[in-house]
Amino acid sequence: MHDSDTSVQTTLRIPGNWAHPGELIERMPTGFRITPEALFLPDGTEIELIPMPPDERFAEVFESSCRRPATTDELARVRNYTVNIALCGPGGSLTATEKMMQAGAAIIQAGGAGVFIDNSGMSHGGSDWIEMTEDATSDAVSFAFVSIIQGQHEVWTMGMHVLGYPEFVMRRSDADAHQDALIDVVRYVCRGDKPIGDGHLLADELSLRFQAVATPNEKFSPGMPMYNPFGRLKLVSIRDVGEAN
Repeated sequence: MHDSDTSVQTTLRIPGNWAHPGELIERMPTGFRITPEALFLPDGTEIELIPMPPDERFAEVFESSCRRPATTDELARVRNYTVNIALCGPGGSLTATEKMMQAGAAIIQAGGAGVFIDNSGMSHGGSDWIEMTEDATSDAVSFAFVSIIQGQHEVWTMGMHVLGYPEFVMRRSDADAHQDALIDVVRYVCRGDKPIGDGHLLADELSLRFQAVATPNEKFSPGMPMYNPFGRLKLVSIRDVGEAN
């Protein structure tokens, strides 16, 4: 398990239609405390809080980015939100990410409609977010934060840096042939059993399947929410590795 990387900042946006700041403060769950600049968890963890005004495009982006469909009520509140509560805190480890999940759940319990994650461009309805927070397993956390993008030629992850790991990419044809391969790798890595690095061989109960090969990450620049300082690994079919040699 990685220690929290100070270069990774997790940013959540939680829309709500509170009439005034006092309403949000009054509805915060027991043990949580909020000020104009920060949210404090029951254990004293401080997370930066930034109220943001409505944006005419946000509701559409939120709905189209939901991993699972949000409820009718949640989407109605997103469409009519009056403020976006941005929560900014450290990432780079499962522990840090769990803190951010708890912070997001607290704002939802106080009336937030759902969570949009800047680091992966993915959103969740409030009820789904609370369910994943209560689950708190590595599978639930990775499902919450890591999106899988399907391109014409490649399939790749986005958001692994929030948990402290590199992104993974594989050819679209390999992903189509082994449909759960990328998801299985994400779950395996996030459990923290064994690290996967350049040259690592991945196998199932039948045979060797892939080799992890370090590959450039040119999609995002340092400082951008989706930039992964832990790098990027391409999962190359063992068949292709053999043919190359």
